[in-house]
Amino acid sequence: MRARLAWRMQPVIRPTALVIDDIGFLKDGDASACVTRQYTGTAGKVTNCQAGVSLHLASDGASAAVNWRLFLPGSWDPASPKADPAKVARRKQCAIPAEVGHVEKWQLALDMIDETRSWGLDVPQVIADGGYGDTAAFRLGLEERGLDYVVGISTTITAQPERARPCTPPRSGRGRQPVPAYPEPAQRVKSLVIASGKSSARSVQWREGSRPGSGRSGHKRMYSRFVALRIRPAGREVRKAADGAGLPVRWLLAEWPADQDEPVQFWLSNLPETTPLPVLVRTAKLRWRIEHDYREMKQALGLAHFEGRTWPGWHHHVTLVSAAHAFCTLQRLTRSPKETAPA
Repeated sequence: MRARLAWRMQPVIRPTALVIDDIGFLKDGDASACVTRQYTGTAGKVTNCQAGVSLHLASDGASAAVNWRLFLPGSWDPASPKADPAKVARRKQCAIPAEVGHVEKWQLALDMIDETRSWGLDVPQVIADGGYGDTAAFRLGLEERGLDYVVGISTTITAQPERARPCTPPRSGRGRQPVPAYPEPAQRVKSLVIASGKSSARSVQWREGSRPGSGRSGHKRMYSRFVALRIRPAGREVRKAADGAGLPVRWLLAEWPADQDEPVQFWLSNLPETTPLPVLVRTAKLRWRIEHDYREMKQALGLAHFEGRTWPGWHHHVTLVSAAHAFCTLQRLTRSPKETAPA
C-alpha cells in the first residue's frame, strides 16, 4: 500500500528530495509495542513513548509521507544486552515479528531509502536533521548509495579546514611506517564559522511564508544570513573510510542572523563544489515541509491518537493517516484558484 501511495504522489509532487524525520507517540502505559522512556521532539524531553521514523517525498510545493518504521528499543530485543525481560515477554502479545530486532534509527532510514528506491522512485537527494546528520555512518551510507545530501549537524562535529593536508611523520627505527595525520587537531564546526567572521555571511531568501508581508505574493519573506565553507569533516569513521587518504571535502553551511553574535544552525552537504549558496540554503530549509506534514497529520488527521498496542496496528494506523494526508494534498493541488479564493 505504501508503494502504491508513493507511485500516486510522485508525479504530483515531483520530489526533489527524500526527507527523513522521526516523531514520538506519547503513551501513559507500558503495554504498547516498542514503548519505552526515550527522548522525543514531540515532548522536548525524555518521556514514555513510541518512536516512528518516516520518509517523505518533498518539493517546494508539496510533500507526502510514504514510508514508516517503528523503532524497536534495545529493551524489547531479546538479543540485546539491554533487554528487559518484561518487555521481551510482551513481544508475542504485541505481535512483533520474531525477526525484528533493535536497529538504530539512522539504519532504519537507510533501509527505507533502499526500499523506496526499489519501488522505482529514484530521488537522488536526501535531507535530514541533526539526529541523523551527526552520525557519520548515516552520511557514509548515503554516499555509498550515490546520494547527495544536506543534513543538519550539531556544534560537536569536528572538521579540518579545506586547506589542511595530512603529512607522514618521520619513521624512527624499524617499526611500522607512521600513518599520515593532520598536523593540527580538528576544530568544532562552530569555531571554523566564527573564525571566518560575521562579515562573510550573505543574505539569502529561501521562500515566502504564509503570513502577510512584503513579498511578491503579499506574504512575509523568509530570509536570513548564511556562511558556506569548504571543510574536511573529521571523526573515526570518516578517517577509516578515507583509508589513509586525505579527508574528503564537504560543504559546511551555517545560519548566522544579523542580530546574533554567533551562528545558530549548521548543515553538512556533499553537493558539488560549484553549488551556489542559495541552492544550499533552499535545500537545507526544505525540511520545513515535513514539520508541516506532521502538524497536519497530528492536528487534523489523528496521527498521535493511536490507542492500539500491536506492531501491525501501529503500521496500519500510520499508513492510513499518510493516505488521508495524501488525499488532502491532492485536493489542495487540484483545486482551481476560484475554489480557494477568499469570499
